[in-house]
Amino acid sequence: MYKIIEVKSKKDINRFVKFQIDLYEGNKYFVPALNSDEKKIFKKNYVYNNTCKTVFYLCVDENNKVVGRIEGIIQLAANEKWKQKRVRFTRFDAIDNQEVANLLLDSVAKWGKEQGMDELVGPLGYSDLEREGLLIEGFDKFQTYEEQYNFDYYQRLLENYGLEKDVDWLEYKIFPPKEKDERLIKASEMAKKRYKLRAYSPKSVSKFIKEYKEQFFEIIDITYNKIYGTVPFTKEMMDSSISNFNLILRPQDIMVVLTEDNKVVGFALVFPSLSKVITKYKGKITPRFLIDFFKNKKKPNVIDLGLIGVLPEYTMKGVAGIIVTHFYDHLCNNGIDYMETNLMLENNNNILGFMSNFEREFTKRRRCFVKKI
Repeated sequence: MYKIIEVKSKKDINRFVKFQIDLYEGNKYFVPALNSDEKKIFKKNYVYNNTCKTVFYLCVDENNKVVGRIEGIIQLAANEKWKQKRVRFTRFDAIDNQEVANLLLDSVAKWGKEQGMDELVGPLGYSDLEREGLLIEGFDKFQTYEEQYNFDYYQRLLENYGLEKDVDWLEYKIFPPKEKDERLIKASEMAKKRYKLRAYSPKSVSKFIKEYKEQFFEIIDITYNKIYGTVPFTKEMMDSSISNFNLILRPQDIMVVLTEDNKVVGFALVFPSLSKVITKYKGKITPRFLIDFFKNKKKPNVIDLGLIGVLPEYTMKGVAGIIVTHFYDHLCNNGIDYMETNLMLENNNNILGFMSNFEREFTKRRRCFVKKI
């Protein structure tokens, strides 16, 4: 006998956050989110609360033991942008039991329908800066911190509920090139001269933020505007992102392409991989965690591709080639074993074409599901 509990008390918030850690105990591929970050989503001043409505549920058995959890999100800005009436589900975790899964999904669907929504979609978070998609290939691959691991039976639970594929994302490992593409390097140098462009990496992260913050977020909004599920940046989202940049990024992880009058026309951000450190401490920030975190940040052997974008009017002007040559240098000269790409839509030919410039290995596929309610 199972029942649904809406999460409201501090005790249930702790149970909501802890359930995932307990469920994946001993799984060597799972990478938890930081506990402190997960608890922030329950605060009234959470960064997305001005554009979202949320609800949280636990499923418990007859002994009041948690057997599943889920969050529902009505992303008002996304629904307005895409002219949809969708309720998102995220942070879906459950034991291998169809009744439990159905109760959790029904709870979010009912909540969304009561507020005028007509589709259930997910896993999708507050924005595309959050973990999203259900892992359906790559269960034997270590996850990046930015993405979510799940057991293989989750797909069966969702499909048995009636959810169907909406989109898929792909992930790759990118390796340092054995030989650089001299033609591409020459072409990028020609593009710099012809269009009076230059590649720039700042001396400090704070200097980059001070000089290019507004342009950076503007180009993200433009280049990611038509990407599935994206939402416009708010001031709160920008401030939150900047806080994360200051903590995680190093100057050498930032590259922008500038015109002669310092207009940003392309950019790339990578991050030192946090997966092993966060997994080691089960998402808890302790003094020892911070020591290992900053040690790993200083000299990582794995990096994650964070964000990359080129203004549409510069896509045929060699800017991508300039960014590729930057990656060549970054991968070859900094002791990097490989770079993880994170999510790329399977029909995003621009980014997939960009990745064809590298030696790569397909690692994972994730899926977003949808159902009429």
